[in-house]
Amino acid sequence: MRTVTAKRKKPESSVTHRISYESWLASRGLMLSPFHVRWQTTMFNRLFAYCARINPQVLYLWFSSGLVFGVVAMLGSVVLLIKTLQQTFAQMTTDNPRIGGQQALQVVVPGVNLPTSQLAYFFIALLLSGVIHELGHAVAALREQVRVNGFGMFVFVVYPGAFVDLFTTHLNLISPAQQLRIFCAGVWHNFVLCVAALAFLFLLPVFLFPMYSTGGGALITEVVQGSAADGPRGLSVGDIVTGLEDCPVRGVEDWTSCLSHLSHTPQTGYCVPVASLQPSWAHGRAYKRLDGTMDCCSNNSLTDLCFSYIKPQGRHSREREYACMPVRRMVTGTRVCRTDADCASHSHATSVCVTPSLENQTRFFRVTHPPNTHMLFVGYPPHLQYAVSLTNFVPRFGFLHLDLPVFLETFCKYVVSLSGALAVVNSVPCFALDGQWMLNALLEATLVTVVTDRQKRELIGFFLLLAGSALLAANVALGLWMVTAR
Repeated sequence: MRTVTAKRKKPESSVTHRISYESWLASRGLMLSPFHVRWQTTMFNRLFAYCARINPQVLYLWFSSGLVFGVVAMLGSVVLLIKTLQQTFAQMTTDNPRIGGQQALQVVVPGVNLPTSQLAYFFIALLLSGVIHELGHAVAALREQVRVNGFGMFVFVVYPGAFVDLFTTHLNLISPAQQLRIFCAGVWHNFVLCVAALAFLFLLPVFLFPMYSTGGGALITEVVQGSAADGPRGLSVGDIVTGLEDCPVRGVEDWTSCLSHLSHTPQTGYCVPVASLQPSWAHGRAYKRLDGTMDCCSNNSLTDLCFSYIKPQGRHSREREYACMPVRRMVTGTRVCRTDADCASHSHATSVCVTPSLENQTRFFRVTHPPNTHMLFVGYPPHLQYAVSLTNFVPRFGFLHLDLPVFLETFCKYVVSLSGALAVVNSVPCFALDGQWMLNALLEATLVTVVTDRQKRELIGFFLLLAGSALLAANVALGLWMVTAR
């Protein structure tokens, strides 16, 4: 008896669906792969061609300027990466957090050193910078009679980007100088975009002058709930801060500099009439804190603060007295001082200079935000800086949104940072970046009479690219380690 085994056939429907799905993707210019989505189209080719015909002579000067900039940027990017690498090594061997803030280039990891609330700014600015970069390549290529097959955008993991597909045969037929104008056009356009965003940021007060005023204080746009600035007598959205103690605040820059000044200078005092101090003259129960400073108030008190002053009858011995007093009543409407002499010169009544007795890095100061009463702050000044968000722009009309200038400022800053970073990174002589093609074209244009053998020129280019790739990889790897591990 013979057994017949039937062969299992692959279902034809699954093959048909796969082919139709791939055809559907191809017809729409889509390509999907793990962690990578890519879309390409020819719909912008006419726009690129129109731009390339606007004014040939002006475009020649424009892209020739880009060629010069690209060559300079290629050398400058290498110097900048070497300097950044040195700074990273210095930060790895020290605990000083200020060194990391001095770096011109830093690796950005969303959710780690990039706030999740600003991801939209980051991705939109990155996509805009990429599109302007590729626009430069496309227009420069068409001006040099190189065909553009198409323009596309992609998302790799979570990072968006753009690209142009050039006809390689045409590209290989033109001279090295023409190739350089095409390859340098991307970083040149990124640089121009960076400068344009900086100019817009600088002129923003002029553009918004009819709707927003500046110079009258720093406007509060957000207060972190539960922070040092929150509370019934704290700061509120819409308040305009005009001063921190005796330091005037005309904008956000003044706010930051005043807080820094208050953090690094001794605690200021307040001129208080002697008559108001008399009930508190009794030698009390002042005690030393762990850091050696004195306290004379109960830890549970929310309205009183310990003040120190020199006893009026014992000024020659410089004996200090400590008194626990209601802080708001004591400092409301009083002048700041450093010594008793400062109070004598500005007051008819006998006054003394009382100073809050606080821990070493803690400060007490008044925040002026009229027409409200002063907000009294006791703590570490940088904590107040992180507790609020401010803007220089105050709406002239009630219907205007507080966040519009903030949005424009923040977006421009991201465009400046990311477009500048793309110009620097793409200038690096590194494999798979614009710097690879820029270097190859530069060597062909300059070394052809010195090194006549093409293979030797290619070998020189290979080792230069290898060094540039290693330098960039070291910066990225160590930068990631500094951001994530520390």
